[in-house]
Amino acid sequence: MIKILENEKEINEIMTIWKETNIKAHDFIDQKYWLKNYNLVKEEYIPIAKTYIYIEKDYIKGFISIIEDSFIGGLFVSIDEQGKGIGKKLINHAKSNHKKLKLAVYKKNNRAVKFYEKMGFVIELEQLNTDTKEAEYIMSFFKS
Repeated sequence: MIKILENEKEINEIMTIWKETNIKAHDFIDQKYWLKNYNLVKEEYIPIAKTYIYIEKDYIKGFISIIEDSFIGGLFVSIDEQGKGIGKKLINHAKSNHKKLKLAVYKKNNRAVKFYEKMGFVIELEQLNTDTKEAEYIMSFFKS
């Protein structure tokens, strides 16, 4: 089931997923970066985003956060639940509510880039992420 994020318990659960998956998926970035930004994301970005969680049997397995009605600030699926279609369900949910979507993804995160391309996103440009100094793609999806 996909539903809107509602409470502090759910926020704590998604932040655990955020931290664990970022560290694993971005092994080319020192994990200190993710640990340093944990509170910033939890206290500043999550509150301004519309976050949808994928939940089964009272267990959050993934989430997607959308900022300013079209920018995907994050799509994360618990490490143990990856490859089971949860990310696809969350993206399709976002697509059903938005005519256009944009996101930034690290170029070295090949698995994510391929996933987004498979979901209909196209690379608009490549740029350097100012915080990490890593190349990233800006990708977009437009509903026709």
